[in-house]
Amino acid sequence: MRSLIVVKSLLVALLTVMGSTAIAAGNGHDKSHGIAYPTGWQKWSVIAVSHRTDNKTLRVILGNDIAVRAARAGKTNPWPDGSIIGKVVWKDAKLGNWKAATAPGKFVHAEFMFKNARKYKSTHGWGWARWVGLEQKAFNKGAQVCMACHTPVKGRDWVFTDPAALPKLK
Repeated sequence: MRSLIVVKSLLVALLTVMGSTAIAAGNGHDKSHGIAYPTGWQKWSVIAVSHRTDNKTLRVILGNDIAVRAARAGKTNPWPDGSIIGKVVWKDAKLGNWKAATAPGKFVHAEFMFKNARKYKSTHGWGWARWVGLEQKAFNKGAQVCMACHTPVKGRDWVFTDPAALPKLK
């Protein structure tokens, strides 16, 4: 459990550094599936962290203010319109000085789900977008690629993420 907390802390710290130095935000990016690159996502709050053992990736799941409020309140099925969920993905890397841990290695992509039930009615209420590599090149192979992966969670409003529990502020 303690190592999971350390990994989460490392991921958040790395995301902060990468957000300020390596990943450019703004209008310099092509659209992905007709969706503009979401500026400022590097400053969003963390909703959860996941580790995919099938493809050996670490993911930080972020949300805009609407998504974070919904996650903290447990109101995620369905997610409210205006929610944007981002997944920032790295390949696992072994740490030389801490054999039991993995940390973010090569940056893979940043992908986003934009909730708007009316606008994205044909794609189950979500706009799907992805930008690949540190240069954030638009992925435009069709939203069907995204939906096919998310089909197992269609009963959860197409979202895999279970928001992480956090202590409440007093």
